[in-house]
Amino acid sequence: METTLQSRIEKKLNDAFAPERLAVINESHMHAGHQPDMTGTGETHIRVRIVSAKFIGMTRLARHRAITELLKPELDTGLHALAVEPAAPGEAVRW
Repeated sequence: METTLQSRIEKKLNDAFAPERLAVINESHMHAGHQPDMTGTGETHIRVRIVSAKFIGMTRLARHRAITELLKPELDTGLHALAVEPAAPGEAVRW
């Protein structure tokens, strides 16, 4: 059974950050037509919303870097855009 990019990202994030909240959202449909090969289907644009104790004491930039480093293989093989909304427990989030 083939796994989706979204499910692979969820697994990697769960394994690495043991989040108390995690949402991996495929927003590809919102970007149809932005480039000739973007039809709005597939998994080209992903948003990650994550709350993890592993982010305590980390700057926002360090959190983003940790996530993008973890997901570098996905970015190198077809993931066009990654939006990251990381937080530590107790921090205010907009979602």
